This record gives sequence, C-alpha cells and structure tokens, in this order.
Amino acid sequence: MSVLIRHNDYGSLDPPALGTWEPELTVSVVIPARNCQEGLERTLASLAEQTYPRDLMEVVVVDDGSDPPLRAEGARVVRVANGWGRGAARQAGADAASGQVIHWLDSDMMLAEDHIEAHMRWHHLTPYVVVIGDVTFLTPEEVKPRYTADMLESTRRLRDAGGSAYLLHTGATTSVRAALLRAAGGVDASLNMAEDTELGYRLAQAGAVFVPDEEARAWHVGESTVMRRQQEVHRHNWSYLGDYIPDLRWLRGHPRRQWLVPYVMVVVEAGGYEETRASVDSALAGTVPDVAVTLVGPWSSLPGGRRECLDEPLLDLRLTRHLYTHEPRVRFAESPPASVAPTPYLLRLPTGWSLGADTLARLVRLAEADTLGLVSVALAETPEGVVTARLERTAAFARARFHDGRPDDVVDALFGSMWVSGEEYGFAAEPEPLAGDPAKWRAVAAERQKEIERLRAELERLSARTPDSPLKALFRQLRSVG
Repeated sequence: MSVLIRHNDYGSLDPPALGTWEPELTVSVVIPARNCQEGLERTLASLAEQTYPRDLMEVVVVDDGSDPPLRAEGARVVRVANGWGRGAARQAGADAASGQVIHWLDSDMMLAEDHIEAHMRWHHLTPYVVVIGDVTFLTPEEVKPRYTADMLESTRRLRDAGGSAYLLHTGATTSVRAALLRAAGGVDASLNMAEDTELGYRLAQAGAVFVPDEEARAWHVGESTVMRRQQEVHRHNWSYLGDYIPDLRWLRGHPRRQWLVPYVMVVVEAGGYEETRASVDSALAGTVPDVAVTLVGPWSSLPGGRRECLDEPLLDLRLTRHLYTHEPRVRFAESPPASVAPTPYLLRLPTGWSLGADTLARLVRLAEADTLGLVSVALAETPEGVVTARLERTAAFARARFHDGRPDDVVDALFGSMWVSGEEYGFAAEPEPLAGDPAKWRAVAAERQKEIERLRAELERLSARTPDSPLKALFRQLRSVG
C-alpha cells in the first residue's frame, strides 16, 4: 500500500467522484433489527435504489427475536442464535456475510441512492479505512447531533482528531473491510449498548483510519435513543466502558481498581530471579495503576513431579513463576507478543532495569502529546550495542503492517517517533527493594529531589554574584541536605 496516512489525516486519499468509477469489491449490508417491520421496509426500499452494482451487494437482515418474525424482500434473513441484543445481532450478521466489506445499517434509515457507492469508493483506495456516513435525524426539525457536529468542526472532519477519531464510530451507517473487522476481533456479542463505540476503539487499535463522508447521505426516522434519553444512556454505558476502553481515562479515576483492558502492557523477558523481580515489581508499583506485565520465558520447560527443589537447572525460572502465579496483573507467555491489542501501549523493558514511580506516566504523556507511535529509551551502551526500552503505540504498529518497509521507519512516517534518555525518565539498573506504598512516596520523593536540585542551582547562581552573602550560608546548609 503506497499511500501513507499520518495519524487520522485521510487527506492524502483522493476518492473518485460519485458515478465516475468502476467498483470491484463486494459489500454485505448488515441490518440488525427487532420488531420494526415498517421501518425495515423503508430501509430495504432505499437499498433497492442504490447505484452500487447489485451483483456486488448483498443485504443481510438479522432478526433479533422479533414477534412475529421479520419479512425482508430482496434480503437474506438470519436469526440471532446465541445471545440477544445489538452486539449479538451485529456479530451474527458479520458471521453470515460474504462481502469483502461489511456495511452496518440501522433498521430505520432512508438512504440517498448513491449512499453505498459513497462508502465503497474509499474501501477501493486502502484496506484500513472505516467510513462513517452523514446522518440527519428526521424530527420536527431536521437535526444532526451536536456532539458529532462539534467534533467534526473542531478536528477538520476528524483529520486532526488523532487517536480519538473512533469516538464518532456508530452503528447507524458505517462500513469496514471484513478482514479488518476480523483482525480487531469482531463485535463483542455480550454488549447490548455502546457496542459500536467499543468496536470503534478496537478498530483503531487494529490500525483503522476513520473517514466521515458528507456525501454518504442518510436520514434516520425520528430521534435516536441518545437524543431522547442521553443521561440515562451515559449512566448505563459508563458503568462498563471504563473496563473496555482504557483511553477513556476519566472513567478510571479509582486509584486501586483493576480493569479488564490494561492501559500499558509491560513485557519483560524472564532472566535471573532477582533481576526479573526488580523489573516486574517496579512496573506494578508506578503511578499508572492500570498496568499489566507479560513475563516471557520457557514456562512449559518447567518439569512437574519430584525434583531437587534447591538445585534444579531452571531454579530461577521456577522461583519467578512461584512469585507471580497468583498476581492477576502478571501473565506468562512463551514468546513476546506481536501485538497487545486492545491495550493501547506496549513497553518492552529489558530484564534488570526498573522504572521510577512516574516513569510510565511521563512516557505515555510524551507519546500522547504528539500522538507518537514509538518512544525509544536509551539505557546503556555495551559492546553489543545500545540497551533500549521501547514504548510502542499499538495502533501505530498495527497500521504499519499494511505497508512495506522496516516497521520502525513506517511508524515514524505514520505517527512520528522519538529517542529519550533513560536517566532523564527514571530508569535504573540497580533498583532498591520496594516496600510500603512505593507508587505514592517514590513519586513524591522524585518531585522533591527535582525541586531541591533546581533550588541548589538557583542559589549557586545567586551566591556567585556576591562573594560575601547570606545566600552562601543558606546554600551550604541546603547542600548538606540529603
């Protein structure tokens, strides 16, 4: 794929004008529906008038337990066999679909005749776009949701939205390559509301670029549930979205809770027992609470049965396994993960190096400030080369897989990258044992130490101006502190 899309700036793509190109891709229009025969018939009538070639398009209506069952002329009807609700219905439709593109559509929509064509022209340009249609709600006054309008206006129609573009992903009319949907893990069938937002987040982690197309016109009959009952919808959805979307930091305000999807996954290769413990413990003791660790080692090589407990060949590996067997934030793996999706960040930490209390927080803030795809940390120089830690943005490396070239170089072109000093960010090769409440007190101590160093430098500068000054006595006293 030759066209590089930096962050979410899809302006490098040049879609053809409607009616001027020859389609090739097949599309499955998937419509989850329940007890809505009249609205469904309007939607199907709109689909029957589409300019997109009929031999490249199929319509799949997913009947989520309607009574009586829905009728859908010109469409294939499937029933939800496992579970119920919007998530289960969407995934049932995706499972039944045969198209190269999945086009989600609500059951109460009316479409412009070139609506499907408007979506599909983008998918012919690149395999990782998610197209969002332009929806007007037919109420006594034709309206568009204020939140959507404000976000589009403030971000140049999502071109400047960075990592938050997925927040406009809805099920009303969006489309995605079937392969990208599978790579993201499909629809979560357990979610009955906000499944579209959660899916949008995982599509972003799979490398998606979100394109709102104002020419993909559609009309929703009546108000949406969010428009009618916004506070109740938020109360419902926010009770669980914090578990699924670590990017929503404001939903994760509790300082001690554990969450389903970590914010950062730290990967450590199991080595010597003490060195491995120092690295893992420091990662779990930082000021970023929603961190998990993947310990990589030949765990399957640990023999069972009778053994010499103090003299077995893999004793350090055994002790490491003992130490973290019942720690829910530590996972064991035989090889380093290629991706930690849907976790948004991966830190590769060399064994024996430890993190300061706020090291992870500062690295993530650095990456977030410019939506960097990679932050490389220089730790030490050895005869074998530079020892480094790496903070990788999951979405950036997922996007890079769609392009030829060295992944780090492609990530730099797509998202940007930076080198920093390990000493500056609190990495240490000889950590002290952790005790008490290290996340809190180590962070406080680090801040106090920075302040002391700043004051020392300032006092030294001032005292140098006047050879005989009370500042000198104060400086001598401060220098003795610590």
